Amino acid sequence: MSDPVTVGPVAIGLDLAWGDRARTGVAVVGAGGHLLHLGTVSDDSSVTDAVAGWLEGPCTVAIDAPLVVTNATGRRPCEAALAADFARFDAGPHPSNLSRPYFVPEPRGGRLARAWGLDLDPGADASRRAIEVYPHAATIALFGLGRILRYKHKQGRDLPLLRSELTRLLDLLEGLADDDVPLVLDHPGWRRVRETVRTATTKAALRRVEDEVDAVVCAYVAHLEQHAPDRLTRYGDAATGVIVTPTLPEGLVPSPR
Repeated sequence: MSDPVTVGPVAIGLDLAWGDRARTGVAVVGAGGHLLHLGTVSDDSSVTDAVAGWLEGPCTVAIDAPLVVTNATGRRPCEAALAADFARFDAGPHPSNLSRPYFVPEPRGGRLARAWGLDLDPGADASRRAIEVYPHAATIALFGLGRILRYKHKQGRDLPLLRSELTRLLDLLEGLADDDVPLVLDHPGWRRVRETVRTATTKAALRRVEDEVDAVVCAYVAHLEQHAPDRLTRYGDAATGVIVTPTLPEGLVPSPR
C-alpha cells in the first residue's frame, strides 16, 4: 500500500472484479488531480489493504461494479435508464440481478463499501461515500466519442486494434490535464502502463493493464463528483441502485457502424 500523501479529499477508482480471484484495478487521485497510486489486486483482503490508508479522511470511491442489486431478474432501473442514453453508442451495461450467485446475498462492491463505512447513497451529504460508475459510458460522455473504444479483448479483435484503441484512451486521459477539473498522470505506475501498451506483443500483455486504465477512469469520475458534480448524471435511485456518469453531451450522435 502506498503511503497517503495528499491534502483534501481523495478520489479512489476500483475496476472491481465480480469474483475475488480476478484482477481488480486500483487508482487513487488526490489534490490537483494528481495520480497518487496505480496497481492491481485480487481478493477482498488485498483490495482493502490497497485502499485502507486512503479511506481515513474525506473520500469518494468510484466502483465499476454493482453496489446495490435487489431485482430478482432482468435489469435494474438504473441500467435501463443508462441504456436509454448510452446503448446506441454500444455502452449499455450488462444486466445485474439476483439470479446471478455473485450478487447474493449482496454484491461484492456493496459489501466492501459497507465494510469500509462508506455511504452508498450518492444523494447523501456524506464526506466518505461510494458510487457505482461505468467506464464505457464515462468515456463516451467525457470525450464525445461516437462509439466505445474497442480495447477489451473480444473475438475478432486483433492485437493491433486492441493496442491502437487502448493507446487512444491513454492519450485522451492524458489530455484531461488541461480540463477545468484536471487529471495529472505524473506517476511511475502510469508510465509503466504506457510502456506495457507500447511494447505489447500479446493480447495477454494488454489485458494485464486494462484494469488499471479503467480504474483511472473510475477515479476521475469520483474526482468530478467531488469538484464538479454538475457535470454528472445519476441514473436510478438509492433503493435499487444508482450509476453515476459524466453527462452525455447534447447533440452527440453515434458513429456509423
